[in-house]
Amino acid sequence: MYKRFYNLQRNPFEITPDPSFLFATKKHNEALASLYYGVKRRKGFVVMTGEVGTGKTLLVRCLLQILSQANFAYAYVFNPRLSGIEFLQYIAGDFRLPTAGKSKSELLLDLCRYVISRFEKGLTTVLVVDEAHHLSSEVLEEVRLLTNLETPREKLLQILLVGQPELDYKLDSAGLRQLKQRIALRSSLGALALDETQAYVYRRLQLAGNSNPFELFPRDTILELHQQSRGFPRLINTLCENALIHGYARQSRSITPEIISEIAADFRLNVEYPSTAEQASQENEHALEVQKAAKTLLDLYSYLRNAQESETDLRVTIGAGARKNEPYI
Repeated sequence: MYKRFYNLQRNPFEITPDPSFLFATKKHNEALASLYYGVKRRKGFVVMTGEVGTGKTLLVRCLLQILSQANFAYAYVFNPRLSGIEFLQYIAGDFRLPTAGKSKSELLLDLCRYVISRFEKGLTTVLVVDEAHHLSSEVLEEVRLLTNLETPREKLLQILLVGQPELDYKLDSAGLRQLKQRIALRSSLGALALDETQAYVYRRLQLAGNSNPFELFPRDTILELHQQSRGFPRLINTLCENALIHGYARQSRSITPEIISEIAADFRLNVEYPSTAEQASQENEHALEVQKAAKTLLDLYSYLRNAQESETDLRVTIGAGARKNEPYI
């Protein structure tokens, strides 16, 4: 509804991962290059991590677009909360292999034959797992075993794991050290710097048709936007989309910092409560501190009582050895 008012041909701040709106920072370029190089050179196992809303899925969509144009076959797992057998069934199904009534061993044999047949034709096969921080240890072990599909010189199945920093913590665990050692390439995404935030907003507005983005979002508005979003692209999109709606409602040709701060307050961007696990951890720590304090008090009480009894015994002993009517101390 605001597009005509702000001279736009399309919505510039949709939160869906549209590859045509990719704003390639240095980090994003490095990450995308790492993913593509790992697949192209058949490195086998590549990992990309980044905080929530930093553009991981957008990069994955860009990569899948490139792979489709280059005749790469890929299976894309976007919901990895699966058991080991479900994970294999999903992959086989995405490669259009029959899965009904198949046992685990039959699924693995079918996948192996499929990957080998493509390799013999000079074709590359890719497995992309988004939200990989949700993978269970059981499924991560299946991933490790899939990396065993190889020739003496090359990996037959290229595996890309993409997820939040929790994926790094999982891969750092002792039980997954074999999988961690097989990682050929690794990259990470972070929040945008202030100048990157400005360039990101202006680039999207220009792609959407606005020729004067610096008038629509002045520098002081960008400063407020960066502070409220902390440089996370998804939050930038949310704030800017709502800012344009608010600006249109007020018939304002320019988005002010006050509009940004009001929207941030409405979305409670500065309110964050600890998770259930964090609360449980804090409660456990509090309970331990209470136990320690109670033990210290009991030890102190016991010490003072023993000291008092020792003093009483000493007086009794001295009193027993004194003569009648002779004072004792």
